Amino acid sequence: MTTRPPAALTIAGSDSGGAAGLQADLRTFLTCGVHGLVAVTAVTVQNTLGVHDRSDIPARIVSGQVAAVASDMGVDAAKTGMLASAEIIEEVADACDDAGIGAGRDVPFVVDPVAASMTGHPLFDDGGLTALRERLLPRATVVTPNLDEVRLLTGIEVTDRSDMRDAAVALHDLGPRYVLVKSGHLVQDTECVDVLYDGSEFVELPAPRLDTPHTHGAGDAMASALTAGLARGMSMVDAARFAKWFVTGAVAHSYPMGAKIGPVSAFWRLAPEDVDPQV
Repeated sequence: MTTRPPAALTIAGSDSGGAAGLQADLRTFLTCGVHGLVAVTAVTVQNTLGVHDRSDIPARIVSGQVAAVASDMGVDAAKTGMLASAEIIEEVADACDDAGIGAGRDVPFVVDPVAASMTGHPLFDDGGLTALRERLLPRATVVTPNLDEVRLLTGIEVTDRSDMRDAAVALHDLGPRYVLVKSGHLVQDTECVDVLYDGSEFVELPAPRLDTPHTHGAGDAMASALTAGLARGMSMVDAARFAKWFVTGAVAHSYPMGAKIGPVSAFWRLAPEDVDPQV
């Protein structure tokens, strides 16, 4: 009988354009060698021009999805994406507690604090940020904000790598075990150096800054590759390095799709000649 693969759960919204959200998570899970499980939080009407409408899934259905897959199929790591409302966040926090997901529990929990779309459309209700800070961040094994999300969560405006370290400390004070601050929006830096912080030590994750406009879904891809690495039993540092390697390749192979910003690619990971044999 075939052995069960590692399984990772994404708790996220649907992107009808297929570039971000749960679609990006499932693509990444597949190409990183884990089975993808899903709890859908919202359905968006979007393309490269923006988010035109959305319908949030009832909170009890979201938490029910988490409970259903965790109790039957098992979860080796989980991540969040768009959570839409304070009510959904509350339900997700309780469902993850019941399923043993989160810092100090059996299952690593990656909180990607998706607060706005790439075009600036807000993806939380008014109480969402407060619920995220108070209910999810203390449960997070690692939180993975971009610089806009850093500002929303901490008030820190990041302009250089020193600010990134300050932001990582401020975020760690909110309760997560690890903080991974992503530097993709720090366009004045000639490199793209992310920072991982565990409360005492910083680990820098360097990569070249690639010249492409097509970066839709990069944050989702990195967070879900990190989740996949943790589901496969990697240490946090190794999983973060793996995720950085994965998203750098995804951005390098991004492609145009639609009128504006195209998606990063998971296709390159499927080409055997491009896959690191040690990963």
